[in-house]
Amino acid sequence: WVEIYKKLVFWELEIDRSVDKSMEEVFLMQKSEANSRFCEFVEDNYEGWMTDPKVKKPVFSFNLFKQKVFPLIKPNSPLFFILIDNFRLDQWKIMEEIINDIFIVEVEDTYFSILPTATSYARNAIFSGLSPLEMSKQHADLWVNDEGDNEDGLNKNEEEFLRRQLKRNNLNHKFSYHKILTNNQAKSLVDGFSNLLKDDLIVVVYNFIDMLSHARTDMAVIKELAPDEAAYRSITRSWLLHSPLLDFLKLIASKNGRLVITTDHGMVKVKNAKRIVGDRNVNTNLRYKQGKNLNLDDKPDGIIEVRRPENYKLPSPNVSTSYFFTTNDYFFAYPNNFNHYVSHYRDTFQHGGVSLEEMIIPFAVLKAR
Repeated sequence: WVEIYKKLVFWELEIDRSVDKSMEEVFLMQKSEANSRFCEFVEDNYEGWMTDPKVKKPVFSFNLFKQKVFPLIKPNSPLFFILIDNFRLDQWKIMEEIINDIFIVEVEDTYFSILPTATSYARNAIFSGLSPLEMSKQHADLWVNDEGDNEDGLNKNEEEFLRRQLKRNNLNHKFSYHKILTNNQAKSLVDGFSNLLKDDLIVVVYNFIDMLSHARTDMAVIKELAPDEAAYRSITRSWLLHSPLLDFLKLIASKNGRLVITTDHGMVKVKNAKRIVGDRNVNTNLRYKQGKNLNLDDKPDGIIEVRRPENYKLPSPNVSTSYFFTTNDYFFAYPNNFNHYVSHYRDTFQHGGVSLEEMIIPFAVLKAR
């Protein structure tokens, strides 16, 4: 599936560059078909990946550091780990074109985001090295349940999660953690670059792409600027070319720094709504729902229903907690005011569910030219 998705991304970018768009419709049909089959593959295998230690499985969010990052850390040779939130494989290929003159890509790889493919689960899993179920049990003081409108406070403990993961693996590396939410924070990181070089591991979380996807949902002008996938990639390219992140990358290259670029999950453009019924404590994400008394008010096709969350390594805040995941290009909407809700969110980019774009995500190791 990784190879299939890589080929789809390759041809998507080729069609972007081509004047002749006659193949675009055929390509989009093939991509949709591939996504449907991939979602069936995930539904058939995910529980086994999570519960059977003998099953062959991809690298997931919770073993990313142990398998792919910790082996790269060396004393007196700073490793920069840059996580760009909501960053898809096609966006990485755009970024690669831009930074190709200052970096050599040593490893171009992918890994799988856990479910839900949402920041609160996937990114905490990366920094803790644990599944959400393990986090809720072993670090109850740090884990925050995803209920109601609580999403903003769910990723405040990433630095401490990483500190505890290092300690659990008997690693004494000096590290620093930096979360970039504004342009001023990004500029401050560039200005203080020399202070970073004393650490073995420098973690930088960039939230721009995530903010852009949410802005696109809420702001008509952004919807006009990014009406489709190609325009969205174009905005990504423009942002990178003019952002402090590119200045930061140039500084890393100038010091012969070593660099990892990755993400916590991707996103998918949603088109088709599914009616769902739940109480007021259900989370607000459009691609997955977690709560008690959840029920579909619609046909179940395109939905993965998880009534035993522990089999997906997910916590159960209540005895009757269940999780529902949308697949392909579906999203959830409530029966009340259904048509207004659907028209507002259709053709926006969302994450949290199951798709090639959300789950198969980039991991690249680079060195300065």
